[in-house]
Amino acid sequence: MMETLTVGNVKLTWLNGGVTNMDGGAMFGVVPKPLWENKYPVNEKNQIELRTDPILLQLEGKNILIEAGIGSGKLTDKQKRNYGVTEESQLEKELKELNLSPADIDIICMTHMHFDHACGLTKWEGEKMVSAFPNALIYTSDVEWNEMRNPNIRSRNTYWKENWEAIQEQVIPFHGEMEVVKGLKMFHTGGHSDGHSIIVIETGEEKLVHMADLMPTHAHQNVLWVLAYDDYPMDSIEAKQKWIPGGIEEGAWFFFYHDAIYRAVKWGKDGSIADEVKRNR
Repeated sequence: MMETLTVGNVKLTWLNGGVTNMDGGAMFGVVPKPLWENKYPVNEKNQIELRTDPILLQLEGKNILIEAGIGSGKLTDKQKRNYGVTEESQLEKELKELNLSPADIDIICMTHMHFDHACGLTKWEGEKMVSAFPNALIYTSDVEWNEMRNPNIRSRNTYWKENWEAIQEQVIPFHGEMEVVKGLKMFHTGGHSDGHSIIVIETGEEKLVHMADLMPTHAHQNVLWVLAYDDYPMDSIEAKQKWIPGGIEEGAWFFFYHDAIYRAVKWGKDGSIADEVKRNR
């Protein structure tokens, strides 16, 4: 059963985009393990489960995806082992259960283009890589799009040509911020990657905030708890200082792509969870 959250006239539906298991120390950076393991489960290999689950919503008559999952049939056995992949994407199957197909997706909002977000954008068709969502407009920041195509010595391990060459005609880069459709805005923040963005949805008096990999799980709520994977950690901290306290003050929902426990949470002003959507499958 797919988890959903309805806020105002917006319904979020989490689709199965695959699962990775990554090193807990890397995911919590310099935070000592005795602190973070009390907030998020870890296995005997020091790995934590991280979903890669695209989020479907409809706004202004458009079918919109947030992120694209890790795809299916694209990762090598070595990559699956290194990234702790225990399940690949079931996106097409789950869209079909909702009477949709990949061709029905109008918009994809990419907070950034690391492999675990962007692998699902393309797929193999015979010997050729093609777009998995042929009719979609794909939004990401101009900074992210530039680095995706011209990665540096560090980022080339996560920006792969297999994930962008087939979709480059569909990409709409934006600078600074952009209202993709009425009620849904993307804001370039930097931090996790130089081009990283977050997503804010407003519906009536309600707000939903997707911090993407600045806060990949509920356990990263502390503004100082940033990832060792972050290219610009001080930018991550600055963005978290701006958006998390403000969202809590406004009673916003925070929703997640990677969290294996919660799909979305609403925090009270004391920092405790006031409302929640848990992952049940």
